[in-house]
Amino acid sequence: MDEEAVSEMEPLPAEAVSLIERRIEEEHGYLSWLNTSVDVVERGRMVLSIPFDRKLTNADGRTIHGGVAATLIDTAGGLAQRTVFEDPLSGGVATVNLNTNYLRPANGDLEAEATVVRSGGSIGVSEMSVTSTTENGSSEVVVGQGSFRLFR
Repeated sequence: MDEEAVSEMEPLPAEAVSLIERRIEEEHGYLSWLNTSVDVVERGRMVLSIPFDRKLTNADGRTIHGGVAATLIDTAGGLAQRTVFEDPLSGGVATVNLNTNYLRPANGDLEAEATVVRSGGSIGVSEMSVTSTTENGSSEVVVGQGSFRLFR
């Protein structure tokens, strides 16, 4: 399934969206600790965010550790793949490969957007980007691509 086929799918059921939100925001220990929010859930697209918190920074206390951004793109990319399952509440997704390119330091709130490039029978590919927003504006800080094993 490619981007065009994804755009022709029926919208996600409300119960699927609310389950994804609850699992990420409330039930997932690590993602909940990061204060991750689910901002957009659509067929083939996912937007997640994490607000700036000093506990997530490097030793300088200003720039967010790169692992936080990598977690965000990995999670958004995998969840975007789930949104194109016939039943997004069944099956599973596991990361096979994650390519993360850091463009500049992140020193504000993070927002990751992931879109499905292709979702095959057993492997899916998503493209992701992360922006960092401060009172001075926003900039793209990380771009990446992930390959995911799909268990339908």
